[in-house]
Amino acid sequence: MINSMAATHSQGKVLKDVIFGASAAANAAAQKYGADKVTNGTIGAIMDDEGKLLCIPTVEKVLRSLPMNEIAAYAPIAGLPAYLEAVKNLTFADNKPDGYLEAVATAGGTGAIHNTIWNYSEIGDSVLTSDWYWGTYNVLCNEAGRKLETYELFDENMNYNIDSFTDKVNSLLADQDSLLIIINTPAHNPTGYSLSEEDWDKVLDVCKEHVKGGDKKITLLVDIAYIDYAGEKNESRKFMRKFANLPDNIFTIFAFSMSKGYTLYGQRTGAMVGLSSNKEIATEFLNVCKYTSRATWSNINRGAMATLATIDSDKTLLAQFEAERDAIYQTIKERGAIFMNEAAQCGLKALPYKAGFFLSIPSTDPAAVCEKLHDDLIFAVPLKRGVRIAVCSISAEKMHGIAQKTLNALNFVEGK
Repeated sequence: MINSMAATHSQGKVLKDVIFGASAAANAAAQKYGADKVTNGTIGAIMDDEGKLLCIPTVEKVLRSLPMNEIAAYAPIAGLPAYLEAVKNLTFADNKPDGYLEAVATAGGTGAIHNTIWNYSEIGDSVLTSDWYWGTYNVLCNEAGRKLETYELFDENMNYNIDSFTDKVNSLLADQDSLLIIINTPAHNPTGYSLSEEDWDKVLDVCKEHVKGGDKKITLLVDIAYIDYAGEKNESRKFMRKFANLPDNIFTIFAFSMSKGYTLYGQRTGAMVGLSSNKEIATEFLNVCKYTSRATWSNINRGAMATLATIDSDKTLLAQFEAERDAIYQTIKERGAIFMNEAAQCGLKALPYKAGFFLSIPSTDPAAVCEKLHDDLIFAVPLKRGVRIAVCSISAEKMHGIAQKTLNALNFVEGK
C-alpha cells in the first residue's frame, strides 16, 4: 500500500513551530480568562500597551497613499532601484565600509538567509551559528540539504565565547573548504545580546587566520533584523566599518528586514546586501542571488519597497518616521529594563540582555517551566536551552512581577 507520494527528500517533513504553538495557547487563555488577565510573551511583534499590533504611523500613512499601480504592479527581480539604494544607506547609516556593495530584494529577512544558505554553502556541508538561535535557521538548512552546527554563545562569565567559536570554526574547516557563519547581532534573537566591537575583532581575526593560505573561503551572514531597536543608529552600526578591506576569500552579507524596523511583518519585504573588496565577487553575488530569487519567489512586494523608498527620499517624512520608531524603541527598552532589574533583585539568572525584542532564561526543562508559568497566565516560548520572553509584546505594567514568577517556576521544576 502506498502511503506517500512525496519525493524521498521531502518525506517525513512536519513543521513543529513551538512559537506559534505557545501563541495559540496564550490566545486560548485570553478567550477563557480575558486578555487583561493574560501575559502573552510569545509574540515576536511590537504590541502596544493594550495588546494590539503596533504599526509605525508614517509607514501606514505612506503605504495607504501609494497609487494602486505602485502596489499592484510587478517589481523587478532584484528589487526597485530606489529601494535597493535606500537599503544600502539604511544598512550602514554613517558607517558604510569601503568595498564593493550590491543589494538584492528578498522575501523578508528569511529570504535573505535562504538565498545565502543556498548560494554560499555546499550541499551536505555544515553551517555555523550560536547555540542560542532562531529555530528557523535549522529549518532553512535542512530544506537546502545542509546541517546546522553550533558553538556556545556565552562563556562561564556570560561573555561572548570566542574560544568555543574558534574551536568550532577550526573543526569545520578541517573538513570543509568553505564555511558559512550566521551571526545575529545586534539585539540577538532570542537573547537580546549584541556583540561588542572587541568581540567582532576576535571573530574576524579567527576568520582571517583560516583564509591566509587561500584554499579556504568564509562567508559571514550578519542577520541585522533587529538593529533598529538596538540603540542609536550609528552607535549600533559602528562595528560595520570592520568589514572593509577584508581578504577576497572572506565575503560579508547583511540580512536586512522591513518586518521589524518598519512594522510590516506580513508584507515579507527584505534584502541582502553583499560586501567584498573584490568587484567580481560582488557582481557574482548580484547575479547568483537574483537567479535564486527568480527560482524561489520570483519578485517581492512592490508596495512595501515603494513605501520605504518614499520615506527615505523625503527628509520630513524620514525625520517623522525615525522619531516615531525611536519612541517605540524607548518603550521596548523600558519593558526590558523592568524585567532585568527585577531579575537581578530576585536572583533570576537571565542571559545578558542588551536590546531588542527578546530575552532568555536558561533552563534544563524549558517546556515544563513554560507549562508552570501558565498557572500565572504567563505564556512564553520554550526553546532547546531555555525560555524566551518577548519583551516587545508585554506592556510595562504587566512586565512587573514576571521575573519573580519565572524564578518560582524554575525552582518548582528543578526541585529547589
